[in-house]
Amino acid sequence: MGTPEFAVSSLKILLQNDFPVKAVVTATDKPAGRGNKIQFSDVKKFAIENNLHVLQPDNLKSPEFIEQLREINADLFIVVAFRMLPKQVWEMPKLGTFNLHASLLPDYRGAAPINHALINGDNNTGVTTFFINEEIDKGNIIFREETQILPTDNAGSLHDRLMEVGSKLVLKTVDAIQNQSVVLHSQDEFGGDMRPAPKIFKDFCRIDWSKPGIVVQNHVRGLSPYPAAWTILLNDLQVKIFKTNFVSDNHNMPIGSIITDNKKFMKVAVCDGYIEVLEIQLQGRKRMLIVELLNGFDFEDSSCFI
Repeated sequence: MGTPEFAVSSLKILLQNDFPVKAVVTATDKPAGRGNKIQFSDVKKFAIENNLHVLQPDNLKSPEFIEQLREINADLFIVVAFRMLPKQVWEMPKLGTFNLHASLLPDYRGAAPINHALINGDNNTGVTTFFINEEIDKGNIIFREETQILPTDNAGSLHDRLMEVGSKLVLKTVDAIQNQSVVLHSQDEFGGDMRPAPKIFKDFCRIDWSKPGIVVQNHVRGLSPYPAAWTILLNDLQVKIFKTNFVSDNHNMPIGSIITDNKKFMKVAVCDGYIEVLEIQLQGRKRMLIVELLNGFDFEDSSCFI
Protein backbone atom coordinates (compact mmCIF):
# COMPACT_ATOMS: atom_id res chain seq x y z
CA MET A 1 0.00 0.00 0.00
CA GLY A 2 1.65 3.20 -1.18
CA THR A 3 1.42 6.10 -3.58
CA PRO A 4 4.55 8.22 -4.29
CA GLU A 5 8.00 7.40 -5.62
CA PHE A 6 9.22 6.74 -2.06
CA ALA A 7 7.04 3.61 -1.98
CA VAL A 8 8.15 2.26 -5.36
CA SER A 9 11.62 1.27 -4.17
CA SER A 10 10.18 -0.99 -1.46
CA LEU A 11 7.78 -2.64 -3.90
CA LYS A 12 10.61 -3.15 -6.37
CA ILE A 13 12.94 -4.83 -3.87
CA LEU A 14 10.21 -7.26 -2.80
CA LEU A 15 9.68 -8.34 -6.39
CA GLN A 16 13.42 -8.64 -6.99
CA ASN A 17 13.63 -11.01 -4.04
CA ASP A 18 10.75 -13.16 -5.27
CA PHE A 19 8.16 -12.27 -2.67
CA PRO A 20 4.69 -12.86 -4.17
CA VAL A 21 2.95 -9.48 -4.15
CA LYS A 22 -0.73 -10.36 -4.50
CA ALA A 23 -1.93 -6.79 -5.02
CA VAL A 24 -1.01 -3.13 -4.81
CA VAL A 25 -3.26 -0.55 -3.17
CA THR A 26 -2.67 3.05 -4.22
CA ALA A 27 -4.34 6.43 -4.67
CA THR A 28 -7.04 7.04 -7.23
CA ASP A 29 -6.11 8.66 -10.55
CA LYS A 30 -6.23 12.47 -10.55
CA PRO A 31 -6.08 15.23 -13.16
CA ALA A 32 -2.86 17.24 -13.05
CA GLY A 33 -0.95 19.83 -15.05
CA ARG A 34 -2.20 22.53 -17.38
CA GLY A 35 -4.19 20.12 -19.50
CA ASN A 36 -5.75 18.37 -16.50
CA LYS A 37 -4.63 15.05 -17.91
CA ILE A 38 -5.31 12.03 -15.75
CA GLN A 39 -2.18 11.02 -13.85
CA PHE A 40 -1.38 7.66 -12.27
CA SER A 41 0.49 7.45 -8.99
CA ASP A 42 4.14 6.37 -9.17
CA VAL A 43 3.21 3.11 -7.49
CA LYS A 44 0.45 2.41 -10.01
CA LYS A 45 2.79 3.07 -12.93
CA PHE A 46 5.31 0.59 -11.56
CA ALA A 47 2.61 -1.95 -10.74
CA ILE A 48 1.23 -1.85 -14.28
CA GLU A 49 4.72 -2.26 -15.73
CA ASN A 50 5.14 -5.38 -13.61
CA ASN A 51 1.66 -6.83 -14.22
CA LEU A 52 0.51 -6.47 -10.62
CA HIS A 53 -3.12 -6.35 -9.55
CA VAL A 54 -4.01 -2.75 -8.60
CA LEU A 55 -6.72 -1.54 -6.21
CA GLN A 56 -7.63 2.17 -5.97
CA PRO A 57 -10.35 2.62 -3.35
CA ASP A 58 -11.93 6.00 -2.73
CA ASN A 59 -13.07 4.84 0.68
CA LEU A 60 -10.87 2.47 2.69
CA LYS A 61 -13.87 1.47 4.79
CA SER A 62 -16.17 0.61 1.90
CA PRO A 63 -17.63 -2.93 1.97
CA GLU A 64 -16.50 -3.45 -1.64
CA PHE A 65 -12.85 -2.71 -0.80
CA ILE A 66 -12.91 -4.78 2.38
CA GLU A 67 -14.31 -7.71 0.40
CA GLN A 68 -11.63 -7.30 -2.26
CA LEU A 69 -8.94 -7.51 0.40
CA ARG A 70 -10.53 -10.61 1.91
CA GLU A 71 -10.59 -12.31 -1.50
CA ILE A 72 -6.90 -11.51 -2.05
CA ASN A 73 -6.18 -13.18 1.32
CA ALA A 74 -2.66 -11.77 1.73
CA ASP A 75 -0.58 -12.91 4.72
CA LEU A 76 0.97 -9.49 5.29
CA PHE A 77 0.17 -5.87 4.48
CA ILE A 78 3.06 -3.46 3.92
CA VAL A 79 2.41 0.29 4.06
CA VAL A 80 4.82 2.88 2.64
CA ALA A 81 3.71 6.51 2.28
CA PHE A 82 -0.01 5.84 2.21
CA ARG A 83 -3.15 6.95 4.02
CA MET A 84 -4.19 6.13 7.55
CA LEU A 85 -5.78 2.69 7.52
CA PRO A 86 -8.97 1.78 9.39
CA LYS A 87 -8.64 -0.96 12.01
CA GLN A 88 -10.70 -3.42 9.96
CA VAL A 89 -8.03 -3.21 7.27
CA TRP A 90 -4.76 -3.30 9.25
CA GLU A 91 -5.91 -6.11 11.52
CA MET A 92 -6.96 -8.32 8.60
CA PRO A 93 -3.76 -10.21 7.58
CA LYS A 94 -2.63 -13.05 9.84
CA LEU A 95 0.96 -11.73 10.02
CA GLY A 96 -0.12 -8.15 10.65
CA THR A 97 0.41 -4.81 8.90
CA PHE A 98 3.65 -2.89 9.16
CA ASN A 99 4.62 0.59 8.04
CA LEU A 100 7.88 2.13 6.85
CA HIS A 101 8.36 5.61 8.32
CA ALA A 102 11.09 8.05 7.26
CA SER A 103 12.40 8.92 10.72
CA LEU A 104 13.81 7.27 13.81
CA LEU A 105 10.56 6.81 15.69
CA PRO A 106 9.32 7.97 18.11
CA ASP A 107 10.94 11.17 16.82
CA TYR A 108 9.13 12.96 13.97
CA ARG A 109 5.79 11.26 13.94
CA GLY A 110 3.70 12.81 11.20
CA ALA A 111 3.45 13.45 7.48
CA ALA A 112 6.71 15.32 6.76
CA PRO A 113 9.60 13.81 8.77
CA ILE A 114 12.26 14.37 6.10
CA ASN A 115 11.51 18.09 5.78
CA HIS A 116 11.36 18.73 9.51
CA ALA A 117 14.65 16.92 10.25
CA LEU A 118 16.44 19.25 7.84
CA ILE A 119 14.58 22.37 8.94
CA ASN A 120 15.58 21.65 12.54
CA GLY A 121 19.24 21.26 11.55
CA ASP A 122 19.59 17.62 12.59
CA ASN A 123 22.79 15.71 11.81
CA ASN A 124 21.18 12.26 11.76
CA THR A 125 17.89 10.67 10.84
CA GLY A 126 16.78 7.28 9.59
CA VAL A 127 13.91 4.93 8.86
CA THR A 128 11.73 2.72 11.04
CA THR A 129 9.47 -0.25 10.46
CA PHE A 130 6.69 -0.81 12.98
CA PHE A 131 3.43 -2.70 13.30
CA ILE A 132 0.41 -0.44 12.86
CA ASN A 133 -2.02 -0.05 15.74
CA GLU A 134 -4.86 2.34 16.63
CA GLU A 135 -2.55 5.33 17.18
CA ILE A 136 -0.76 7.12 14.32
CA ASP A 137 2.94 6.18 14.09
CA LYS A 138 2.96 4.71 17.62
CA GLY A 139 3.04 0.95 17.03
CA ASN A 140 5.74 -1.42 18.28
CA ILE A 141 9.03 -1.02 16.45
CA ILE A 142 10.48 -3.88 14.41
CA PHE A 143 13.69 -2.27 13.10
CA ARG A 144 15.32 1.16 12.93
CA GLU A 145 18.17 2.15 10.59
CA GLU A 146 20.11 5.37 11.18
CA THR A 147 21.76 7.48 8.49
CA GLN A 148 23.75 10.70 8.49
CA ILE A 149 22.37 13.98 7.18
CA LEU A 150 25.08 15.56 5.06
CA PRO A 151 25.74 19.32 5.06
CA THR A 152 24.96 19.29 1.33
CA ASP A 153 21.62 17.50 1.72
CA ASN A 154 18.29 19.02 0.88
CA ALA A 155 14.86 17.41 1.11
CA GLY A 156 15.27 15.87 -2.34
CA SER A 157 18.64 14.19 -1.77
CA LEU A 158 17.72 12.99 1.72
CA HIS A 159 14.42 11.63 0.39
CA ASP A 160 16.25 9.59 -2.23
CA ARG A 161 18.77 8.18 0.25
CA LEU A 162 16.11 7.27 2.81
CA MET A 163 14.07 5.67 0.03
CA GLU A 164 16.92 3.25 -0.66
CA VAL A 165 17.75 2.65 3.00
CA GLY A 166 14.05 2.16 3.68
CA SER A 167 13.52 -0.37 0.92
CA LYS A 168 16.32 -2.52 2.33
CA LEU A 169 14.76 -2.25 5.78
CA VAL A 170 11.41 -3.37 4.35
CA LEU A 171 13.10 -6.44 2.89
CA LYS A 172 14.85 -7.15 6.21
CA THR A 173 11.53 -6.77 8.01
CA VAL A 174 9.64 -9.12 5.72
CA ASP A 175 12.42 -11.72 6.08
CA ALA A 176 12.26 -11.47 9.87
CA ILE A 177 8.47 -11.76 9.93
CA GLN A 178 8.60 -14.77 7.62
CA ASN A 179 11.30 -16.40 9.75
CA GLN A 180 9.47 -15.57 12.99
CA SER A 181 12.58 -13.85 14.34
CA VAL A 182 11.04 -10.44 15.07
CA VAL A 183 11.78 -8.91 18.47
CA LEU A 184 9.41 -6.02 19.04
CA HIS A 185 10.27 -2.85 20.95
CA SER A 186 7.90 -0.33 22.47
CA GLN A 187 8.58 3.19 21.24
CA ASP A 188 8.88 4.25 24.88
CA GLU A 189 12.19 2.36 25.02
CA PHE A 190 13.82 4.88 22.69
CA GLY A 191 12.78 8.07 24.50
CA GLY A 192 14.09 11.18 22.77
CA ASP A 193 12.47 14.54 22.14
CA MET A 194 9.58 13.06 20.16
CA ARG A 195 9.30 16.13 17.95
CA PRO A 196 6.28 16.31 15.62
CA ALA A 197 6.48 16.35 11.81
CA PRO A 198 3.12 17.77 10.70
CA LYS A 199 2.04 18.22 7.11
CA ILE A 200 3.56 21.32 5.53
CA PHE A 201 1.35 24.09 4.17
CA LYS A 202 2.25 27.12 2.06
CA ASP A 203 2.32 29.68 4.88
CA PHE A 204 4.89 27.60 6.75
CA CYS A 205 7.20 27.75 3.72
CA ARG A 206 7.56 31.53 3.78
CA ILE A 207 11.08 32.67 4.72
CA ASP A 208 11.44 34.78 7.86
CA TRP A 209 14.50 36.90 7.14
CA SER A 210 14.63 38.10 10.75
CA LYS A 211 15.77 34.64 11.85
CA PRO A 212 19.46 33.77 12.25
CA GLY A 213 21.19 32.80 9.03
CA ILE A 214 21.57 29.11 9.82
CA VAL A 215 17.82 28.90 10.55
CA VAL A 216 17.03 30.47 7.18
CA GLN A 217 19.54 28.17 5.47
CA ASN A 218 17.98 25.05 7.02
CA HIS A 219 14.49 26.28 6.18
CA VAL A 220 15.43 26.55 2.50
CA ARG A 221 17.19 23.17 2.28
CA GLY A 222 14.42 21.44 4.21
CA LEU A 223 11.86 22.55 1.62
CA SER A 224 13.94 22.09 -1.55
CA PRO A 225 13.01 21.15 -4.20
CA TYR A 226 9.42 20.73 -2.99
CA PRO A 227 7.31 22.48 -1.81
CA ALA A 228 10.06 25.17 -1.84
CA ALA A 229 10.74 28.07 0.48
CA TRP A 230 9.36 31.37 -0.77
CA THR A 231 9.47 35.08 -0.12
CA ILE A 232 8.08 38.32 -1.53
CA LEU A 233 10.07 40.90 -3.45
CA LEU A 234 9.06 44.40 -2.40
CA ASN A 235 6.97 44.88 -5.56
CA ASP A 236 4.76 41.90 -4.55
CA LEU A 237 6.55 39.43 -6.82
CA GLN A 238 6.63 35.95 -5.27
CA VAL A 239 10.03 34.29 -5.36
CA LYS A 240 11.00 30.69 -4.60
CA ILE A 241 14.49 29.97 -3.31
CA PHE A 242 16.00 26.50 -3.65
CA LYS A 243 19.66 26.74 -2.69
CA THR A 244 21.57 29.11 -0.44
CA ASN A 245 24.77 29.55 1.51
CA PHE A 246 25.02 31.35 4.85
CA VAL A 247 27.95 33.70 5.50
CA SER A 248 28.33 34.99 9.05
CA ASP A 249 29.16 38.71 9.22
CA ASN A 250 28.52 41.90 11.19
CA HIS A 251 26.68 44.58 9.23
CA ASN A 252 24.20 47.42 9.53
CA MET A 253 22.02 46.55 6.55
CA PRO A 254 18.23 46.35 7.03
CA ILE A 255 16.95 42.78 7.34
CA GLY A 256 15.89 41.44 3.94
CA SER A 257 18.00 43.91 1.96
CA ILE A 258 19.28 42.53 -1.35
CA ILE A 259 22.93 43.12 -2.22
CA THR A 260 23.91 42.26 -5.78
CA ASP A 261 26.19 43.27 -8.63
CA ASN A 262 23.36 42.25 -11.02
CA LYS A 263 25.89 40.03 -12.78
CA LYS A 264 27.20 37.14 -10.69
CA PHE A 265 25.97 37.23 -7.10
CA MET A 266 23.08 38.12 -4.85
CA LYS A 267 22.88 38.00 -1.09
CA VAL A 268 20.23 38.90 1.46
CA ALA A 269 20.89 40.52 4.83
CA VAL A 270 19.91 38.58 7.96
CA CYS A 271 20.58 39.49 11.58
CA ASP A 272 23.96 37.75 11.79
CA GLY A 273 25.26 37.88 8.23
CA TYR A 274 24.11 37.20 4.69
CA ILE A 275 22.25 34.49 2.82
CA GLU A 276 23.85 33.96 -0.58
CA VAL A 277 21.13 32.94 -3.03
CA LEU A 278 22.37 30.29 -5.46
CA GLU A 279 19.18 28.93 -7.09
CA ILE A 280 15.99 30.92 -7.50
CA GLN A 281 12.67 31.07 -9.36
CA LEU A 282 10.78 34.26 -9.99
CA GLN A 283 7.02 34.03 -10.33
CA GLY A 284 6.15 33.01 -13.89
CA ARG A 285 9.69 31.90 -14.71
CA LYS A 286 11.61 28.64 -14.50
CA ARG A 287 14.01 27.69 -11.74
CA MET A 288 17.56 28.83 -12.50
CA LEU A 289 20.99 29.56 -11.10
CA ILE A 290 21.36 33.09 -9.80
CA VAL A 291 23.91 33.92 -12.51
CA GLU A 292 21.36 32.86 -15.13
CA LEU A 293 18.70 35.07 -13.61
CA LEU A 294 21.00 38.08 -13.37
CA ASN A 295 21.86 37.67 -17.03
CA GLY A 296 18.43 39.05 -17.89
CA PHE A 297 17.02 40.58 -14.70
CA ASP A 298 18.25 43.57 -12.68
CA PHE A 299 17.41 44.20 -9.03
CA GLU A 300 17.02 47.85 -8.05
CA ASP A 301 19.30 49.33 -5.41
CA SER A 302 16.44 49.50 -2.93
CA SER A 303 15.23 45.93 -3.57
CA CYS A 304 14.47 43.78 -0.56
CA PHE A 305 12.65 40.63 0.44
CA ILE A 306 9.81 40.84 2.94
